[in-house]
Amino acid sequence: MLSETLMPRFAETDVLGHINNTVLPVWFEAARTPIFKVFTPNLDPKQWKLIVAKVEVTFKGELFYGQEVEVKTAIERIGNSSFVILQQAWQHGECCAEGKTVMVRYDFAAKQAQPLSEEERIALSAFMVEAI
Repeated sequence: MLSETLMPRFAETDVLGHINNTVLPVWFEAARTPIFKVFTPNLDPKQWKLIVAKVEVTFKGELFYGQEVEVKTAIERIGNSSFVILQQAWQHGECCAEGKTVMVRYDFAAKQAQPLSEEERIALSAFMVEAI
């Protein structure tokens, strides 16, 4: 499991003083960087090997400005050419949001999914869910 602590920015709040719901997918994407590096170590977009097939976020509680948020990231499932990333945003010891993203190993030239290599599977397995 990966963990990243961030401090919400004022610009990420909404009129009610909460973190805006559009911010969570952005935070979750940023916290996936170590997983992206499994496929593209230098993060060069011209060498990118992944596409997002699905993103979902379930809001469980409020998140607030000026208070640290811990984003936890793990791999929930590894398929043939895809894998599911499970992410949670925690504040004050409470899970306030949970997200799942389906990523697909993709060949942009052929415009089709590509099977995960054995090396990629092994690297992803290091991030498998235990108890997130």
